[in-house]
Amino acid sequence: GLVSPVIDGDDLALLLYTSGTTGRSKGAMIRHANVLATVTDLLAAWAWEREDVLLLTLPLFHTHGLIVGLTTALAAGATVRLHPRFEAARAATDLAGLGGTSGPTLFFGVPTMYVRLAEELRRTGAGPALGRLRLFCSGSAPLSPETFEAFRDLTGHAILERYGMTETGMNLSNPYAGPRVPGQVGTPLPGVSIRVVDREGRDLPPGSEGDLFVDGSNVFSGYWRAPEKTAESFVHDDLGRRWFKTGDLAKRDPETGAVTLLGRSSELILTGGFNVYPREVEEVLATYPGVREAAVVGRPHPEWGEVPVAYLVAEGEIAEGELVAYLKGQLAGFKVPRTFHYLEVLPRNALGKVQKHLL
Repeated sequence: GLVSPVIDGDDLALLLYTSGTTGRSKGAMIRHANVLATVTDLLAAWAWEREDVLLLTLPLFHTHGLIVGLTTALAAGATVRLHPRFEAARAATDLAGLGGTSGPTLFFGVPTMYVRLAEELRRTGAGPALGRLRLFCSGSAPLSPETFEAFRDLTGHAILERYGMTETGMNLSNPYAGPRVPGQVGTPLPGVSIRVVDREGRDLPPGSEGDLFVDGSNVFSGYWRAPEKTAESFVHDDLGRRWFKTGDLAKRDPETGAVTLLGRSSELILTGGFNVYPREVEEVLATYPGVREAAVVGRPHPEWGEVPVAYLVAEGEIAEGELVAYLKGQLAGFKVPRTFHYLEVLPRNALGKVQKHLL
């Protein structure tokens, strides 16, 4: 007869490849225990029920669609309505037009999806009528406060932001029942521990900006056939505990402990000895009339080391003198981009993340 295999929690379950926004993708070795840790935490954190219906338009080759979406829904015994790809008009129709007992109750997306979805809902006037929807989640890339506020104004829903990675599954989440602050990605899930450290690896107090480390049963084993990369990605503390270096810069709220992500450490711009966080500049650019999307990167400079430059997707002509004056009114002078480049679209991967190494 057939012999059922015995699966151990440490057995390899998946090889998931990183997004590759800064270079070549790496294969993350995800164990069964890693998947189970994320799924277990999310079932409780987001109040999943068998009656839930998830509208899933994300690709299934990435942890967001495959584990956070599909696998968690299956573990809950819920229903998944799959679209082969995200199309704003079809997603809006499903979210607002079905209603009744068969309508979706959850939608997971990336920020660009919410921008396009809001445009479609505004165009059709369907924003306030979203059937049985109880939860919108956003991840895989930073959600701007402007998008958060615009979506809430349009639909009445405050998007729940959370923070995860290919290598770790889910790490942090804003509360399902409780206030959600734009720009914050929440507090650690039950099985996750975090540290915010300085360049020497020393723990920083809440409110300080530093490198984010994580540990927990959600953290992967290492990179496939890349022991050097694996060794570079972990650090051991004085007690021998192994921490994964996420590569993200973060700070914790002194009162709530909620984390705000400041960007990738590899994207930090050092100009004349000062730090420029691209995300901060991008968020101010996004508030300027006519700027639809913005990405800021560092360019080598013989005197200052680096200077920030901006790539914009704009609607119509932008008067750069007025734009610079606007930026100087909200940012320190060294944070204002030196030059502006205009593109039809920003280069993005399948998850909607801007590929800054191409810029």
